[in-house]
Amino acid sequence: MGAAIVWFRRDLRLEDNPALSAAAAAHARVLPLYVHAPDEEAPWAPGAASRWWLHHSLAALEATLRARGGVLHLRGGPSAETLLAVAAATNAEAVYWNRLYEPTVRARDAEVESTLRAAGIATHAHNGALLFEPWEIATGKGGPYRVFTPFWRSARARLRPAAPLPAPQPQRWETLADGLPLDALGLLPRPGWDVGLRAAWRPGEAGAREALDVFCEDALSGYAAQRDSPDRRGTSRMSPHLHFGEISPRQVVRALDDCACRHGRARLGDAVEAYLRELGWREFAHHLLYHFPYTTEANLDASFDAFPWAEPDGETLARWQRGRTGVPIVDAGMRELWTTGWMHNRVRMIVASFLTKNLRLHWRHGARWFWDTLVDADLANNTQGWQWNAGTGADAAPYFRIFNPVAQAQRFDPEAAYVRRWLPELADAPDALLQEPWRDPALLARSGYPPPMVDLKASRAAALAAWQRMRGR
Repeated sequence: MGAAIVWFRRDLRLEDNPALSAAAAAHARVLPLYVHAPDEEAPWAPGAASRWWLHHSLAALEATLRARGGVLHLRGGPSAETLLAVAAATNAEAVYWNRLYEPTVRARDAEVESTLRAAGIATHAHNGALLFEPWEIATGKGGPYRVFTPFWRSARARLRPAAPLPAPQPQRWETLADGLPLDALGLLPRPGWDVGLRAAWRPGEAGAREALDVFCEDALSGYAAQRDSPDRRGTSRMSPHLHFGEISPRQVVRALDDCACRHGRARLGDAVEAYLRELGWREFAHHLLYHFPYTTEANLDASFDAFPWAEPDGETLARWQRGRTGVPIVDAGMRELWTTGWMHNRVRMIVASFLTKNLRLHWRHGARWFWDTLVDADLANNTQGWQWNAGTGADAAPYFRIFNPVAQAQRFDPEAAYVRRWLPELADAPDALLQEPWRDPALLARSGYPPPMVDLKASRAAALAAWQRMRGR
């Protein structure tokens, strides 16, 4: 019953934290520790928007611990050396953590585990991020799934809304005199460009619970019908909270079940199942990344290694990144991303299709930009999402499925409210022109909005021709 270190990573919460609960149950003293070592996650070290969120999430966890008499100790890496030093300073006999599943981080964690055990320090790893470990759901032959529907059918049959763990209260919080102040980690942008992020988000465990409560009470009932409409608050926006572990998927499942009990399963059953299916896609993404770790850089479908991607020039990629393509729904999405660090999922598919098909640029260009600008940048989800849209991944949309951004806008933003919000230069345009403003050259001249950088019909034909050439090879 000596001291233990809880090594916080992307599990920045006290409730339903298996590593923290296990440490508090087995040891008299618990020291919460965060080790900042972004270089150990290369080549996918956190991007700028993720670093912004991390700063505020750590600040929230620090405040929560202080309110309970504890301290979040911050140190710089390397992780193994830092954990050894802190263990020596506190006479800690064990280190607890919740698992991460990115390839580089898994290798790092294995090295840390080996180093600590060689020094006589026990290690305990837990699942605090997923409903199921990536190896728990397997095909009849014991291998990984590559198609979502059978994967989710198997996972859904095993899913139960178990009670989350309460926040533990150790006998004593261990403290150390030295450590880094949060600002020393250098996570915030300089100069500040985070005004839109600060207006849009409340990072931290309390913010996560608040967002989930608002969704359950205000939007869940209409989720199945409204989740594809970017002009409405029809989604949960829980993705960054889940990524940073401010809330666990098990807590989300339990909250959905409680909401259905309060308001009637007959009324909310379809909505709950639709949302659980989206959690299932998150599980599937981690399943794929665990079993196919090379997909962060390479196509899962190797036939696409022969695809004739276009060579990007600086202007083409920059216009897509900055929301200056001349296609309103695409530009609205990219400007929402730049301002808030987030983009509606339907619009993510539209902008990804435009990049990989109309512009015919490799999906890696999009994955890298999203990685730097999304507050919910998650390597498993980012990889799976971009490969799905590009037609190169597991259970992917076929490459010849090319979204028509005008038709998508007419269907999912019929009153152009989303476009008007993010493209203020077109706010006064007639409704009929908001999806296709290039039909009025005078409007374009007055507004300063650019004409489309590619002809949608011609670029679609060129993409299909490129795909046919690949198939011919």
